[in-house]
Amino acid sequence: MHGEYKVPGGKLVAVDLDVVDGFLRHVSVSGDFFLEPDEALEVLSGALEGLPVDAGPSVLAQSVTEALQWFPGPVTMVGFDARAVAISVRRALGYSTVWSDHTFELLHPGPLPPALHAALDQVLTEELAAGRRGPTLRFWEWVEPAVIIGSFQSLRNEVDLAAAQAYGITVVRRISGGGAMFMEAGNCITFSMVVPASLVDGMTFEESYTFLNQWVLGALADVGVRATLSGLNDISSPAGKLAGSAQKRVVGGAVLHHVTMSYDIDADKMLQVLRIGREKLSDKGTASANKRVDPVRSQTQLPREAVIDAFVAHFRRQYPTVDGALRPEELARAGELVETKFGDPAWTARVP
Repeated sequence: MHGEYKVPGGKLVAVDLDVVDGFLRHVSVSGDFFLEPDEALEVLSGALEGLPVDAGPSVLAQSVTEALQWFPGPVTMVGFDARAVAISVRRALGYSTVWSDHTFELLHPGPLPPALHAALDQVLTEELAAGRRGPTLRFWEWVEPAVIIGSFQSLRNEVDLAAAQAYGITVVRRISGGGAMFMEAGNCITFSMVVPASLVDGMTFEESYTFLNQWVLGALADVGVRATLSGLNDISSPAGKLAGSAQKRVVGGAVLHHVTMSYDIDADKMLQVLRIGREKLSDKGTASANKRVDPVRSQTQLPREAVIDAFVAHFRRQYPTVDGALRPEELARAGELVETKFGDPAWTARVP
């Protein structure tokens, strides 16, 4: 059995192994990483020998870490770590999957109410977990402006409700954590990915953000934007923050990962509606929130539709993708959730 894992921003780790009577045998670790001294490579492989086939990522990584601690002398691992070895083992065994193992369905249904978008995130994630749908990439379109707050944010601390009402802005609470998303039709680019948990098997939350956002950097490069990952879940350019992302994992093995990117944001209006405090800005190296946001439009001079088309084209080149559509039963279920949850003031203010 053979498994590989390319560390985001790092090196490739490969593992070859056999399974005999439920245990790992003949384990061989290799890759284009850097490791000193040479003899430590045998320690990496030996640490995995004899472990049960159902050992989880943390057990595999811990076994490697402990074995290296017993090595007579310091060991230097560059471009990879024990967790990367564990993920490679899990991929060899079929517990972890790679992008090419899946075919993504592209969904771009057109304008929908903000609460329905939030409901669809939950529905599509639950559908994948139940085995009724495969992984998806869904782009949002909407008419009325909205603020989508994170699952655990305080409504009154994050939103000036009087200003939101004055501007006709709908406030919706989503199921994922993270910060508030200020959204106006034509002024931002938002998309949701729903993937099986096997795609990020063995990764920490921090690593899964990096892993699932990596393709976005390539898509931005295609439209002339030099971007990097910053913090836990942000995407930035040298001129400022471009986007933020958030995740939710559900029972059954599905991960929701979504990104909101400023295209031509009205920063002054955003600052009137969102209560962005000094503590929020303290680790960003700036005293003004509108200096944190650098719209894609100013860097590309491209229409929003052209940017989205470039993102879709990049994703298609990278991963197996087919065009898809929302199913009637999914829309019906999402509509129910709007009535009972996402459009209910009690849910929106569940953290007052």
